[in-house]
Amino acid sequence: MVVSPSPHLRRGRDVAWLMERVLLALLPATFSGLYRYGPAALPVLLGALAGAALGETFWLVALSRRGVIQDRSCLVTGLLLALLLPPRFPWWMALFGGLFATGLVKGAFGGLGSNFLNPALSARALLLAAWPVAMTTWVVSPDALASATPLAGAFPKETRLAALHLPWTVLLRVGGGGSLGETSPLAVLVGAAYLLATGVIDFRIPAGFLASLALGGWFLAGSRGLGSGDPFFQIVAGGALLGAFFMATDYVTAPVTRGGRWIYGMGCGVLTLLIRLYGGYPEGVTYGVLLMNTAAPLLEKITRPRLYGERGPFHR
Repeated sequence: MVVSPSPHLRRGRDVAWLMERVLLALLPATFSGLYRYGPAALPVLLGALAGAALGETFWLVALSRRGVIQDRSCLVTGLLLALLLPPRFPWWMALFGGLFATGLVKGAFGGLGSNFLNPALSARALLLAAWPVAMTTWVVSPDALASATPLAGAFPKETRLAALHLPWTVLLRVGGGGSLGETSPLAVLVGAAYLLATGVIDFRIPAGFLASLALGGWFLAGSRGLGSGDPFFQIVAGGALLGAFFMATDYVTAPVTRGGRWIYGMGCGVLTLLIRLYGGYPEGVTYGVLLMNTAAPLLEKITRPRLYGERGPFHR
């Protein structure tokens, strides 16, 4: 039996059906961001979508392929990238990020199913390295929630925005600002519930991700010593929910085995927390998930189920 690269679909569903469901699930977070920041955020959204579509089209023309763009995967990549960017990010930089995501990270390795890194997160990492000032310039408004992510003021290393360390119950409803997709954790959860209900994503990766992040936050992130942290704050602040349900669950870059998915999700959560607490950035989801992307093949190998009838290590 020849097994093709992920995504693997069942019940007659195709890739286009899958991507359409993801796009629908992202609409609540998208509309929430546009409502919070207004029409001025549209250039970021359109720039990222256009760049992703152009990058995909380039490889379709170069390789003389037909119909592949109809799978909508480039639209998912572009929309996810837009939700990871500041709402006043220059449109041409968002366009460049979309081109990089589908043109290099995805297309140069053979297209959908062949990339080993998440395209949207890879593009965000590149933009953060290339234009760090633009990537960390947030909206300043009378509403404090519309400025930087509260994670920037949650830890001793970053005290300039300490006033934004809001209770998690408030952040769950109105979000903490930051990127376009971080304005409403509740909107992200609505989309995540839809993906889980339709069977598009598996619960193991987000469950492992959020559980390890919450437990680690409770144990390590408190200001009064070990065990004094707020575990819920780690989940609702920043891009943890978006990363857990929409980034880490990417079919192509996540393990396919059940055990591998648990380890993968927990690894994403642990790395995210360590970068938040001890790294140079207040948000660690991007690099946490990308690092675990590289470990996915190894996790699949060590958690591969034993074939029926195969002798175990203690049988002769």
